[in-house]
Amino acid sequence: MHDIPPAEIATWQRFEREARAVLGGYGFEEIRTPIVEKTEVFTRAIGEATDVVEKEMYTFEDRNGDSLSLRPEGTAGVVRAALQNGLLYAAPIRLWYMGPMFRHERPQKGRTRQFHQVGAEVFGAPGPDVDVELLAMGERLWKRLGLADVTLELNSLGNADERAAYREALVDYMAAFRDELADDARERLERNPLRILDSKDPAVRERLENAPVLTDFLGDESRAHFDGLRDRLDRLGIEYRVNPRLVRGLDYYCHTVFEWVTTSLGAQGTICAGGRYDGLVELQGGKPWPATGFAMGAERIVALMNDAAETAPTAPHAYVVAVGDEAAPEAMVLAERLRDANEALRVQLNAGGGSFKAQFKRADRSGAPLALVLGDDEVASGTVAIKHLREDRPQETVSREQLDKWFDAWLASA
Repeated sequence: MHDIPPAEIATWQRFEREARAVLGGYGFEEIRTPIVEKTEVFTRAIGEATDVVEKEMYTFEDRNGDSLSLRPEGTAGVVRAALQNGLLYAAPIRLWYMGPMFRHERPQKGRTRQFHQVGAEVFGAPGPDVDVELLAMGERLWKRLGLADVTLELNSLGNADERAAYREALVDYMAAFRDELADDARERLERNPLRILDSKDPAVRERLENAPVLTDFLGDESRAHFDGLRDRLDRLGIEYRVNPRLVRGLDYYCHTVFEWVTTSLGAQGTICAGGRYDGLVELQGGKPWPATGFAMGAERIVALMNDAAETAPTAPHAYVVAVGDEAAPEAMVLAERLRDANEALRVQLNAGGGSFKAQFKRADRSGAPLALVLGDDEVASGTVAIKHLREDRPQETVSREQLDKWFDAWLASA
């Protein structure tokens, strides 16, 4: 688990700001769920035989003997909240969330035990049109963030009966190689066979080259859903690749599944993933209800943004330097007036006193391009001295009444 220091926060804020804007533009409303839920919320939804439930959840008993877990993902809690708050039956309803998740995984680049997700969920819309809208929304966000090395991969998992038939065929095929498989692969084959499809073991991947593919087991309805999805993506000009080995690590997915992947982050190349989960509402105690959604990995997206040098500025525009009995309190008045006049203006006021020399050192370290200098003489004359810290330009003197207009012109030309 890691801190996010101030130097990184601007990139995080930009990602969150753009995500909020894109989600709002598609009619999604924010929902906030607890970080801690009853364990059954996740075991019922995610599946007892998944790595998340078996190995990765932070689970504990509270003082009443109830089993609680830190949320390892967002969708199960959103479904639980939507049911308890009676939200589902004004369908279709679009919800989004943002916040930390927790899994006891082996830490590596792009994978930490506390990680952050932004997710979107749609309830009550059964067709491929909503799946496509989610994908269009993701593509729009990548463009706004300036992310180029991102590829969309698609697959269909069909319905429960189709998956069961495929699962049987896959197990029969892999049984011939069982003695060659590592313990982890054999365990997956026995407990959750579809999970073997995303194995990173080269020996397993070699055997999977000639394995049956799930799309061969799809019925007419599932094929129509997937074909409708692809047709709409083609009409929108959204590029994608069909990956017949793509599965999701959680049991509740059906029909459409997708991932956006990148080659820029090493092994942790998936930055956003999701799909359709029409059976999850019923698993959580509701009526059968269509649903689809995705979750983005914030840490990985922020890493891509940093690589693309798309970080937002964090330095103040101006650092106020003030020395003198009258200048120090007047400097605060000046700074507040400037912020009132222009909410986009970032002004940092010197704190802790100090000589002009000491304050100019702080101004330089702040990264501000300008220092506003206020001494007792400036207070008496109603002026402010402006020193350019990053350009070879002469110092200027501006009346306090004209300072707002001076900054308007400076920001317009910056």
